[in-house]
Amino acid sequence: MTCNHNSPQLNLSLSDKCCTASTGCEFDGTLRKVKAEPIYVQKVYDAALFNLQGLKTIAGQEFEPNLGRNARILRILDIRCKKFFNPLDINDERNLIVKPTTTISGADFVEDGCGNALEVTGPDGTQSEKILYTNTKDCDNEWKGTPIFGTQTIEITGNVVVEIDVLFTDKCDKECTVTLSANVPISRNQAPLLLTNFFELCMPSVFDTAFLPRFTEFCNINCETRLGTNSITRDIIVDPSNGNVSANLIIALCITCEKKIVVPVQLCVLSTGFPNLSAETDPICSTFPQLFPNQIDRKPHCRCTQETEVAEVNEEQN
Repeated sequence: MTCNHNSPQLNLSLSDKCCTASTGCEFDGTLRKVKAEPIYVQKVYDAALFNLQGLKTIAGQEFEPNLGRNARILRILDIRCKKFFNPLDINDERNLIVKPTTTISGADFVEDGCGNALEVTGPDGTQSEKILYTNTKDCDNEWKGTPIFGTQTIEITGNVVVEIDVLFTDKCDKECTVTLSANVPISRNQAPLLLTNFFELCMPSVFDTAFLPRFTEFCNINCETRLGTNSITRDIIVDPSNGNVSANLIIALCITCEKKIVVPVQLCVLSTGFPNLSAETDPICSTFPQLFPNQIDRKPHCRCTQETEVAEVNEEQN
């Protein structure tokens, strides 16, 4: 809580709280060090992006801290919303979670013989991909993909954190600012907030491939909030006896979901080589081991090529 006075405000916050990363990848603008490299990755054959939104109305939500006796809110300076996450307990039911469930028509998820869809490991390191199968022969003959259709149900559970910066007067009529906060429940696992979405994707051949196509989806969520009727007098109640604050809110849940059909492939890409990071320690050892093996596809340079590279380096230095 901060009140107006003549002395300068002091705080213990860090002057520089952010940082800039170093990837170790550099490109000097020339193609001299660029070469073709084969990489084994997952290629996206089709993708669809969807933006969904849900609303939650909250009545009489209590905020902390209390403002003291006879306090009166003059103005709302800012109001913010962020999703709640407890890093000490991934299973905390208050963690705001988006759980998509998808059914497919026009194709089938490959099963394990016990009625369970077969899931394989995706780029995120978890079993987040399901294998698809359908007869794609007709569209293969036309060099096109086979359309499949899906219905997605999104379950939202957990809490959001709402913060309100307010300007108020205390019992001595002194103007102060404070940040009110509340951990607001959206829904629980027993009664999740549900959203429904429909989509179409284009599936590549299941015959002309060493790997069957895979379906994957992922979502992210954030939130926005405002007072129920955008009125301080109607939506915010301050108890004059103890300064407890409660408010009526409208919370918008904003969801972005992406669905992809991917297949493991080998691609040729242009590369400048491995990342080159500089060690940040004062070394005692004279040499250190490398992290990646040397290239084994290098061809010996002819004399003219070597002379050209040396000339380019000298020209850059001059």
